[in-house]
Amino acid sequence: MDMNPEEELDNFFDASILDYKEGSSRFRDRLPKMTQGYFDFTEACFQEGSIAKKEKQLMALGIGIYAQDEYCIMYHTKGAVEHGATEDEIMETVAISAALGGGAAFSQGVTLAMDTFDYYSEVKH
Repeated sequence: MDMNPEEELDNFFDASILDYKEGSSRFRDRLPKMTQGYFDFTEACFQEGSIAKKEKQLMALGIGIYAQDEYCIMYHTKGAVEHGATEDEIMETVAISAALGGGAAFSQGVTLAMDTFDYYSEVKH
């Protein structure tokens, strides 16, 4: 069964996040203490605290864009949307990251981050 280009694009985001999760499971199977320690730490970092979950996702998105980490860009854009981030908040996060990371950060933000935002904003509604 052939997918049309729009379906392939839609499945790209979910497939990429699934790819990360499957890779993580592989590591968890072979290096359970190390992997679980990392997961426990990151989970604790993203819990509600003095900084709300949405803002933590936006910070992680900005860092992901700066670091050119496509999995983090998709994962944290999705997380930001799930915690109520608006298009303007995503755009401002892209702008801050680009102010520090230059053209490479800007190009990742205006393409991958915004495409991911559009996809998960539509899925959410």
